Amino acid sequence: MNFSPLPSVDAASVPADALVLDVREDNEWEAGHVEGALHVPMSDFVARFGEVTEAVAERGTAYVMCRVGGRSAQVTQYLVQQGFDAVNIDGGMLAWDGAGRPMVTGNGSPAFVL
Repeated sequence: MNFSPLPSVDAASVPADALVLDVREDNEWEAGHVEGALHVPMSDFVARFGEVTEAVAERGTAYVMCRVGGRSAQVTQYLVQQGFDAVNIDGGMLAWDGAGRPMVTGNGSPAFVL
């Protein structure tokens, strides 16, 4: 068993042009998300794994995000085990919002963390 610490970063330190992989469910995504993020709900992750690996190959490190960091930690761990460069965003969207980082919605309504 590999118990090395999971690579992680605080929300304020995520580069503006980073590949953010959002693994929250659709209703959470619709409430508010990082502009340009790749949305692959954890429930669809295995089925859409190719889409994720393609994005990582194209754009580099995946910064994995959920609401508070639990689901994203699992996905980050999986990606790292598969040999991909992935980093968990500590505190997830709540920390992102708390750090004053921008969020958007698909319909132009005010973004919030569900």
